[in-house]
Amino acid sequence: MKSIREFGVLPTNAPDLNKANLQKAIDWAAERGAALYVEPSDEPYRVASGVVLKMNASLIGAQGPVGRGTKHPTKAQPVGSVFAIEDDAKPFITVEGATQIRGIQFWYPKQTLSDPKKIIEYPPTIQASRTNSAQGVTLSCLTFYGEFIAMDFNCSAKVICEQVLIEHCYGYPLSGQFVRIDYCYDIPRILHCHINPGNQRFFGGGFSKAVIDSVIARGTYAYAINHTDNAQVMDIFTFATFGGIYLGPATYGQLTNFNFDCVAVGIHKLGDSIFNRNWQIAQGSIIANTGKTLEDAHPIIIEGQGHTAMTNVEAFSGDNPVLTNFGKSKDFLLIKGDKKLTVSLFGSRMRGYEAKDPITVENPKAIVQAMGCIDKDENAFNLTLDPGKK
Repeated sequence: MKSIREFGVLPTNAPDLNKANLQKAIDWAAERGAALYVEPSDEPYRVASGVVLKMNASLIGAQGPVGRGTKHPTKAQPVGSVFAIEDDAKPFITVEGATQIRGIQFWYPKQTLSDPKKIIEYPPTIQASRTNSAQGVTLSCLTFYGEFIAMDFNCSAKVICEQVLIEHCYGYPLSGQFVRIDYCYDIPRILHCHINPGNQRFFGGGFSKAVIDSVIARGTYAYAINHTDNAQVMDIFTFATFGGIYLGPATYGQLTNFNFDCVAVGIHKLGDSIFNRNWQIAQGSIIANTGKTLEDAHPIIIEGQGHTAMTNVEAFSGDNPVLTNFGKSKDFLLIKGDKKLTVSLFGSRMRGYEAKDPITVENPKAIVQAMGCIDKDENAFNLTLDPGKK
């Protein structure tokens, strides 16, 4: 492993020069499967956008995820293995297959903390290649400050991504989108990720209530998965985004150990066929209390086709002064559509909703079974709904 300084990437350089030198370092590493060390510094490496992490190369820094930021002793800026991105021309770094980024902080120093009208809509910080398939990519122990979209793996049927591992990554995307994946047919994994507007509290302070409200108003999901087989999503958190996770029509997989706090919708699950459009969801909590109107606030929405199995998923709502909210949700679960789908629930604690019943069924063909659940009045709630049987 060689330091990027050996290739002329220096804190004192202009961003364009650092970009050119970093690309030369990556070209060297790609030929031999080497790693480049982002040597810690009291000043960030200012780099222009448009870097390509070519196949076989790795970028390694000194940090684990630093969820409140590192802090310079005298300046309002982070220290360590830090890339500062100051232009919005391109995604900061595009990744190809067999690559790794680990232990690095990404900072957008020009991003606003207080005025939603001044939000800079930067391209994604990390984006999968659209020309050379990103298969076998590890993104670990990364921290993002002021990003608009953190990690973009929205690929296509012509150029897919596969075996993507995203773990221990922290940030607060001002688009509301932290990880998005599309056309990934070999088991992507999103593990142990944390989204919070206080992510740069130590050196920059948190985002204002107006900025947070603007993020929610975008109607996006912190985690979004489309055209993906057997996704594995474990131990994820988001605070103050419109949606927690979107499980698109052509997906299936497992979602476990999660917390979606101060969202409008915690989980939105869809399905485009009766074959293998099933999600197993367990051990999680959702606080759905925001959105344009109370009608937006649903901890869980299910529509389309396929099966959803939920175990020990609870929802509760209340006030939070950090964002505009209703202090409650409309219901616990909304089931929509006009095609047959099936839902089973066990051991769910449901409270803080306005509706008379925790489950709203607008789909006349839905089959629903709930057992061992508790409603907002602390009464047992069990339900069997099968339109095909009398």
